[in-house]
Amino acid sequence: MEKLKAVIKKFLNKEVIAYLIFGILTTLVNIVVSYIGKAFLHIEENIASTIGIIASILFAYFTNRKWVFHSYANTAKEKWFEFGKFILGRSATMVIEIVGVFLLTKVFYAFYGIFSDNTAFLINKCIITVIVIILNFFISKFFTFTNSSKKKN
Repeated sequence: MEKLKAVIKKFLNKEVIAYLIFGILTTLVNIVVSYIGKAFLHIEENIASTIGIIASILFAYFTNRKWVFHSYANTAKEKWFEFGKFILGRSATMVIEIVGVFLLTKVFYAFYGIFSDNTAFLINKCIITVIVIILNFFISKFFTFTNSSKKKN
């Protein structure tokens, strides 16, 4: 039991908790914007999903930079470089998300035959988003904000 507590304490630190809080908010931005686009504005599902992803990427950068990873990038050059790395990492997971939503919506739609098209889209979006959140944490921690963690220590 003590080993389990030590593992939880090691992995459930302030950084991870802040990431989870802002990850939930980022996810809500993504899902709400995507769903509004699809359900109310009648935008094609992949385009609606892409718009949601872009909105959430911008939200995530500013919240992660300030409140999760506490960036030490001060000059315009450092900030743009950091933003570029963030966008590169998020672009990779955006592709994963777009392909994932497409596959779940088109290929595995039969599993959700009891749901409406909009509900199935929402379920698919949530499944893929969980995977993307985990990937984004590791990309941000070990690629984007690496100078921040070095300066903290």
